[in-house]
Amino acid sequence: MYGVDFTDYKTEIVRFLHNKQQALTAQNEQAWNQNNYQALLARYGQPKEVAEKIKQNPEWRIYPFGQYMPDLKDKKVLHLLGSNGVKATAMALLGADVTVVDFSQENAKFANELAHEAEVDIHYIVSDVFSISEMHGEFDYVLMELGVLHYFITLEPLMHLIKDKLAVGGHFILHEFHPISTKLITSSGKKHKVTGNYFAPELTYQSVAFSKHMPDGVQEELMQTVQRKWTIGELVTSVAASGLRIHSLQEEPNHKIHDIGLPKTYTLIAEK
Repeated sequence: MYGVDFTDYKTEIVRFLHNKQQALTAQNEQAWNQNNYQALLARYGQPKEVAEKIKQNPEWRIYPFGQYMPDLKDKKVLHLLGSNGVKATAMALLGADVTVVDFSQENAKFANELAHEAEVDIHYIVSDVFSISEMHGEFDYVLMELGVLHYFITLEPLMHLIKDKLAVGGHFILHEFHPISTKLITSSGKKHKVTGNYFAPELTYQSVAFSKHMPDGVQEELMQTVQRKWTIGELVTSVAASGLRIHSLQEEPNHKIHDIGLPKTYTLIAEK
């Protein structure tokens, strides 16, 4: 089309997505602040008990992505949507200086108690990710893992923020559930059915991860989170477009006996 300034369209699209992201983040934040502390206690046990288990083998807690962080001593790690602090505490025990960003006060309470019992320090910021854009920091690693990418309805601003927070030579590590298992296939025992659309861009509504550990009567009243599940191609394209250099993308198999042969997770490594 002649005479059309597409810059104006892009600006409007970016503004719309930003406003939409803020609204969905507010809903997801509410969903993650509903009795989640009690659910974590039911799932893991008291922070003192959990801390003792982590101290016995902190390396196991960051498997399999820990292999891409070979020496954490004195390294600065930014863990985005770091949830309950189990991974952060493990990394701190291995010598890292860990900052966690997560919008759940309930997660923060559990994580801070856990770190205290493990006798390590973590810096836990209760905030949505984009509200830390002005936070200074050149991190050796930015980590995201297991069930967090779907909280973003557009990946471009996220990847640019990650690049901004990394030091030159720093690495972005993303360990996530594989979209084959989250978008396409439903499994029941030995039976696997294609019930989804791998390429579907629709928003979906899901219960918070630990809702099954909440008391009966509470579960039925919980707000649901809003999610947008991404394909591998969409992810790789967004990381590359940010200017980060992709080193590897490892797809990891499901270890359940009936699900062997299906991908369960993947780990992407990119460098600034």
